[in-house]
Amino acid sequence: MRIKTALLSLIFILNLQAKERIISLSPSITEIIFALDKGDEIVGTSSYSLFPSDAKKIPIIGGYQNPHLEKILGLFPTLIIGQNHNKVFLEKFKHFNIKTLDLDLQRIDTIKESIEILNKTLVSTQGEHLTNKIDKALLDAKTSTKPHNVLIVYGLREDLRNATYIAGHDIFFEDIIHECGHTNAYTQDSMSQPVLSYENIIAINPDQIIILHSLASEKDADVKQALANWYSLPTNASKNKRISIIDEGYLHIPSHRIALTIKRLCGEMND
Repeated sequence: MRIKTALLSLIFILNLQAKERIISLSPSITEIIFALDKGDEIVGTSSYSLFPSDAKKIPIIGGYQNPHLEKILGLFPTLIIGQNHNKVFLEKFKHFNIKTLDLDLQRIDTIKESIEILNKTLVSTQGEHLTNKIDKALLDAKTSTKPHNVLIVYGLREDLRNATYIAGHDIFFEDIIHECGHTNAYTQDSMSQPVLSYENIIAINPDQIIILHSLASEKDADVKQALANWYSLPTNASKNKRISIIDEGYLHIPSHRIALTIKRLCGEMND
């Protein structure tokens, strides 16, 4: 009886000390977990998890929008972490008694809150260091003496007749525009990622256009031709020669590296 009790106690202690087996449903979450020094606990992640380099070695469980239930279960996770849009998918794992966590990575404040939640959940000591970096980037952000409106475009396309995705409201890109002393050129009351035609863009008439280009997903884009096509649109941005293309791997990722995004975009807006 004593042996059995001792054995059960030992198993209990080992379980307390055991590492999590984490599934990350987005590149942002993967980045934050690594920054919290818990990357070795990730057993599966979504496609396009490219940073840090060790993230590329982790098994892929599907895309950002379409994770595969069977692949996830096959990795025997103890914790599955997603974002708000994953809530319905995460509900499925209640039937398997697997812990889940959904995070809000929409705004600068909620990114910081999510880092703090993960820091506590994973028992890390790095969370405050990461949020302090974001706070410092905001403090160092140069407020423009010449405010203007800015349109942030997702992705580089040569054919502007196709739909163009832009940064709307309730998203960290708009937060950054404001922190840098400017306003979002998109003023309609709509979703966080509106889709515009080139006629819509001409009607908005932004003073500055910043195009976020991703080599990871747009390897074949003709940068020179695309920029020429943007300059052909009759806008203040074209007239003032304030259309630029930025290719930085962190720009699209709402993780702790938003500190870099704040610095890069403020520099572009206030140059």
